[in-house]
Amino acid sequence: MIEVRVHGRGGQGGVTSAEMLAIAAINEGKFAQAFPSFGPERRGAPVIAFARVSEQKIRNRTKVYTPDVVVVLDPSVLSIVNVEEGLKSDGILVINSAKSLSELRSEYGFKTSLARVDATHIAMEELGLPITNTTMLGAAIKARSLVPVEALIGPLEVRFGRIAAKNIKALQRAYKETEVDLI
Repeated sequence: MIEVRVHGRGGQGGVTSAEMLAIAAINEGKFAQAFPSFGPERRGAPVIAFARVSEQKIRNRTKVYTPDVVVVLDPSVLSIVNVEEGLKSDGILVINSAKSLSELRSEYGFKTSLARVDATHIAMEELGLPITNTTMLGAAIKARSLVPVEALIGPLEVRFGRIAAKNIKALQRAYKETEVDLI
């Protein structure tokens, strides 16, 4: 089983990205679940969402404590949340940042495998909005093969309707542009 934790801010689509990943996995014949963890947060407050993908039935219904993958939709979260908390030793941290991998390691002291993409820049160019959820899905898939990137096209078309094409383009572009540094 692969467990994913998504960090973002309210309104950025973290919950939606976890759901899209789970739907894509189910469509691929896997077992999956996705769920948020938040209280009375408002738009812009830190939010966490979780997803699990497995070849076998998932019986665990708790939040993800030891993720294999941590996805950070908003780089401002890095200064207020320990995004590495519980990350497995062979896990990977996938960050939306304009900074290089070496700059991220130096500034935050990350000692784990890292992936980064400037998802905000891609989202602005492709969507016209700084909403990075589908863009960061592309980065997460590049960093850790959870499902084939093509498996997300159907769920995105259903979820986003007439604006799906822009989201798919952002997803695919992020997949291509994501840099990965495995340790």
